[in-house]
Amino acid sequence: MSHLKMLLTVLVLYLCAVFQCQSEDTELSEDVDFDEYAFADIDPNAAPRRIARQVKTLLTKEIKPHIQELSVQTTIISRYAFTAVSCSMLNRHSAATQGVFQFHIPTAAYISNFTMIVGGRVFPSQVKAKEKKMKKGGGENSGKKNKNTPEQSEGEMEVFRMEVTIPGRNRAVFLLTYEELLQRRLGHYEHVTSVRPMQLVSRLSVGVTVVEHSRITYLEVLPLRNGKTPSSKGNVKADGKAGPPVSTVVRQNDTFCKITFTPNIAQQAKIATNGMLGEFVVHYDVERETGTGIGDIQVLDGHFVHYFAPKDLPVVPKNVVFVIDTSASMVGTKIRQTKEALFTIMRELRPNDHFNFVTFSNRIRVWQPGKLVPVTPNNIRDAKKFIYMISPTGGTDINGGIQAGSALLSDYLSSKEESHHNSVSLIIFLTDGRPTVGAVQSPVIIGNTKTAVQEKFCLFTIGMGDDVDYRLLERMSLENCGTMRRIPEDADASVMLKGFYDEIGTPLLSDIRVEYSEDAVEYITQNLFTNYFNGSELIVAGKLTNHSPDSLHVQVTASNSERSIVLEKDVSIHEREQETERRLAEAEVGANVNGYVERLWGYLSVKDGLKGRLRSQMSAEWENYTQHATNLSLTYNFLTPLTQMIVEKPQVLANGSLAQTQKEAEATEAPPPAESSNQLSKDDNSQTPQSLHRNQPPKSISAVSKATSGGSKFTKKPVTLSKTSADGDPHFVVEDPQSKLTVCFNINGEPGHILRLVTDHKHSGVTVNGALIGAPAPAGSHKEQRTYFKTITIVADKPHRSYIEVTPQKVILDDRDRMILPSSSSISIETANLGLVIVANTNLTVTILGTIQFVILFHKYKNPAPYQRDHLGFYIANSKGLSKDTHGLLGQFLYEDIGLTQLPGNFSMAGKNSTQETLGENISLPSCPALKVKDRTVTVIKKSRRIYSGKQTVDCWFARNNAAKLIDGQYSDYVVSHLFDTGDWANGANTH
Repeated sequence: MSHLKMLLTVLVLYLCAVFQCQSEDTELSEDVDFDEYAFADIDPNAAPRRIARQVKTLLTKEIKPHIQELSVQTTIISRYAFTAVSCSMLNRHSAATQGVFQFHIPTAAYISNFTMIVGGRVFPSQVKAKEKKMKKGGGENSGKKNKNTPEQSEGEMEVFRMEVTIPGRNRAVFLLTYEELLQRRLGHYEHVTSVRPMQLVSRLSVGVTVVEHSRITYLEVLPLRNGKTPSSKGNVKADGKAGPPVSTVVRQNDTFCKITFTPNIAQQAKIATNGMLGEFVVHYDVERETGTGIGDIQVLDGHFVHYFAPKDLPVVPKNVVFVIDTSASMVGTKIRQTKEALFTIMRELRPNDHFNFVTFSNRIRVWQPGKLVPVTPNNIRDAKKFIYMISPTGGTDINGGIQAGSALLSDYLSSKEESHHNSVSLIIFLTDGRPTVGAVQSPVIIGNTKTAVQEKFCLFTIGMGDDVDYRLLERMSLENCGTMRRIPEDADASVMLKGFYDEIGTPLLSDIRVEYSEDAVEYITQNLFTNYFNGSELIVAGKLTNHSPDSLHVQVTASNSERSIVLEKDVSIHEREQETERRLAEAEVGANVNGYVERLWGYLSVKDGLKGRLRSQMSAEWENYTQHATNLSLTYNFLTPLTQMIVEKPQVLANGSLAQTQKEAEATEAPPPAESSNQLSKDDNSQTPQSLHRNQPPKSISAVSKATSGGSKFTKKPVTLSKTSADGDPHFVVEDPQSKLTVCFNINGEPGHILRLVTDHKHSGVTVNGALIGAPAPAGSHKEQRTYFKTITIVADKPHRSYIEVTPQKVILDDRDRMILPSSSSISIETANLGLVIVANTNLTVTILGTIQFVILFHKYKNPAPYQRDHLGFYIANSKGLSKDTHGLLGQFLYEDIGLTQLPGNFSMAGKNSTQETLGENISLPSCPALKVKDRTVTVIKKSRRIYSGKQTVDCWFARNNAAKLIDGQYSDYVVSHLFDTGDWANGANTH
């Protein structure tokens, strides 16, 4: 009979759970929150709501706003491109929902306008200057040198992202415009349009219109490209080569072409069912003067632009030193592709060239010490042998490699000064990592490099992969008349290396100076150029004076392989302006691009200002560049690293209608590369940052906004938490995802121990560790001491290694760039794979790879008792993205199935005060409840725990004895050597 009664009890418990689950599913089927537990702003009065699991995926797709139309229209006027994006998004449902507009823009482009129309109301944007971040001091180490990186390498895209609440049965329209100047490389211009709406779109259209003064000699629409690789899902020509994407139409005459790409739903689905079609790429070039013509000058609205790209000139001999990273990280694909590129480059060196190789790791190796060798069959053969024998090993001595290459080239030029007067000298430097050997501080390396180069030659830097200090490479090349190029981790390095060499491998002119009559020109952009390479183009823009004469005198001086040359010409300003106006009228491009010459001048002037402040040595000089670039950014409404965009954001009331007043704003910032923690912009408290971040592995933190501490009106995004946490002394709470049982336990650790909380290093790349601090126990306590978490580290190894170190006082983020953020300020940051939101003195929310989310609470005491310490609490908000192999003190329970059972009374270990436990209203359990974990049985008692800073109480089954048998292994198995230890769980299950 007792067995029958126990069976009946278990059956009733099971059926109650089933019926309860079905009831909840029915109630929530109309309006479902898709998080396990919703917890707004960690408000203890808002009870967690259990959400139906089985409708989660289906309804997530249903409530996502539908993109009805996406139009991306670009007009290119003499290389200057205006792009207008229009996206219409419909919320089909009765309830308000979040709509996300995101669009990839070229890194070199500047956003010039953003407007939202939500529910029929217009929400415009405004570009404002960023406030000064810190008082500047003079000198090399004042911090200003790391303020901005003016240009990134080509091929990168940034993501503009804006979230907005769309009322039910309503539409939102997003209007974005941006501008860029196309650069000529390898004999053509390239324009890229991102087509990645993330869903199939009913009406999708991409248009590119090209209007040029000179005849268009080459035009090609490439297959859709993802990253650096063209897609094979385009049209296939008769010769077997991939043609333009399906539905592409091209109309063209001598100086005008219009290209449209309008795939229907079926055609889009054939390319990519998720809406990530790729990049729509157009290449073109124009006719230019043969030999030593003065170039193309266009005049409009008191400004001019001068394009200079002569052709059919004799090639200038070059002296080149290849400085190649051979550290251990280059092993495998990187060194193989590097060797392939170098073998190809060796075949293309010209007879009058001279060259050498330097490799660096822990030690420096020079192929031919003390000289550069001429290009002969024997030397090329020996060089290939040297390349073939390269074997990666050791660390990365960037400074040593640069010094060796510079000394080699400098000594060669000094000894051969006369014979190499008409030659171009350069270093091509390649690395895949950060400095680890020798000088490792960036300012030291930059200073040493400038001293070694001494303006005698140019330094071109190439970074491979995700672990490179691209800011360092950019600074090194920019200060030594070169450029930097980035090779993504998954790109074909051999093709990109060869392509970069092709760009700089054929110098035609050196020491180019472009000058104009002083009485006619007021401001001009960069007019001194170290080299002109075949297939490129030099561009100078200027502002004419109010009283300019009708004639503009232009003089170009340069050197080629044979002699110094001087080109001069008088240009009629009036005639050139009439010609420009006539071309625009014929093309019917519209009024929005009529001022293209002035805007091009403003665009280049801002770029020059950012470069100048990066190179500036004195505080006053830095300030002048900053002020000039800021003023121009505001004049032309450019979103640059010196400005921010304030967007009025619609507020939806509880009844679903739009609020009548708009007081809160959101600050959308351009990427402020290399911003340090004490240089955060101080925006109004009501502003919440929106993201503008890099699609490729970023060079820097992408968006940062700060609200003042104390009484802040910082807009807090609701934080979703489960009960799974480690907080307080520390008290652990875990919620079984299957049975919904809540289990709790204590860990009596030792001060100084570092505990593994979560480890999924092999799969998602995520590891969480916590360091303990000790404190005396309060009077009358059964404990000898208390322990708290004083530091928590989160390591994310994918797609590249980054980490977050948290203490009650600060948050350290290292994701390419290191930032130290105070916990006393509300700050939001977004990078390519990490998102951080700090609510001042309250909590930190960390999002990894878009889905994994942790929340860390800051516990601070104004007047602490002897047993109190400032400490941290750790909560798992969303475990989606962590694998089933996740382990750690908390991680092992994320996918564990824990059952509740009863042990016979004579087996009880619950204690004399635990003779009766009640679960439910009419069901009494035996006195010995126990948990079934794997093949282990753990006796437990019923307890209550206070979580979320003690403001919410949860009932849980408490496992005593330091969680013996509940956790796999024992306490010592979870103690790791250091905060950044990412070792996986290596022990088997506890068999005790």
